[in-house]
Amino acid sequence: MANKKLTILVIEDEVLLLEAISKKLKINNCDVVSCSSGEQALDYLKNLSRKPNAIWLDYYLGDSNGIELMQKIHENKTWSSIPVLVVSNSASPEKVHKMLDLGVKKYLIKAEHRLDDLVNEIKDIT
Repeated sequence: MANKKLTILVIEDEVLLLEAISKKLKINNCDVVSCSSGEQALDYLKNLSRKPNAIWLDYYLGDSNGIELMQKIHENKTWSSIPVLVVSNSASPEKVHKMLDLGVKKYLIKAEHRLDDLVNEIKDIT
């Protein structure tokens, strides 16, 4: 899939980080749909005409947490097949286990990875 342009749904409530992620993905030949809240992401998913190739999900969102959003994605037949990468500032075993049970492909800690590494991870799960 190296030459195929991927569409990535990025869900991140920190605006500067959302912009940095989006810019880095675009440099890496990805189309980006940016959402700054779980509610905005659900609105996008409910009205999508073409599924994104992957979802980049921040665990902590201002209006919800990643588990709540992941449960909704997991319960929907159309959305549940979209690979999800969760990025977080923390990784308690309970959180990681719950997210993996909900179908998350990878759970990574932001501080342990450079942005380039995270971009490669999202491309790897597609």
